[in-house]
Amino acid sequence: MRETVPSVFLVARPSVDLEGMRAYLEDVGGSSWLDLRERDDERRDGELLAEFAGRICYRSWEPGLNANVTRIRTDREAYFANVLASFHGSVLEHANYSFAFRSVSRAFTHELVRHRAGSAFSQESLRFVRLTDIGFRVPPALEPVRDQVISLVEQLEEFQRSAADALGLDEEGLPFAVKKEITSALRRLAPIGLSTDILWTANVRTLRHVIEMRTAPGAEEELRLVFDQVARLVKAEAPNLFQDLERAEDGSWVPHWRKV
Repeated sequence: MRETVPSVFLVARPSVDLEGMRAYLEDVGGSSWLDLRERDDERRDGELLAEFAGRICYRSWEPGLNANVTRIRTDREAYFANVLASFHGSVLEHANYSFAFRSVSRAFTHELVRHRAGSAFSQESLRFVRLTDIGFRVPPALEPVRDQVISLVEQLEEFQRSAADALGLDEEGLPFAVKKEITSALRRLAPIGLSTDILWTANVRTLRHVIEMRTAPGAEEELRLVFDQVARLVKAEAPNLFQDLERAEDGSWVPHWRKV
């Protein structure tokens, strides 16, 4: 058994095709907006895409394109502050970010996959991955019985190895389909707290909701730990989209504008 610590890696972010975006804007008559954004000190494609989506709704690239629009917000932070305050959350769904969660427990992933709206998941499969080396994190609540917990997990790990040997998993010529069947059966005798990896992709609207839910005081301890990392990552990655998200003294991340 090896003791593990959960970690989070941001592995993918939106990438805008500027040529395609400019071609559209030249056709609609709003390329001056893109000129403005290209002059920004730092271009963040997630924010650019969400703003593009929002301005399509009102044809608010520049004054005059929509007779009802006589002035526009040019400051990105102010623009998204208005989006959040007006609960125009649908435009946030266009920007997706992907996170690789490393050494999280199966208890964690069982709860994560409940957030299926606006999400995609790809998880390490224990139908194919044999448990020869179980990673495990002792939760703080079990520290008083740490030695017993580790002893129990080590027994389960030893069973995985001895059972694989007894069932001939490494015998030459054993069909892969048989290996998969036995490996799948053996996972039923593994702790739900064993460490695993999962890739999670979520749009900004979903991210805002899940961060709030899973860092709340009543959330499961490991989820609070991991989503505190997620919140810090997205605040740095797309600060205008998460500008109202603040960390409270109890560790929860609370948005000023809810149900966006």
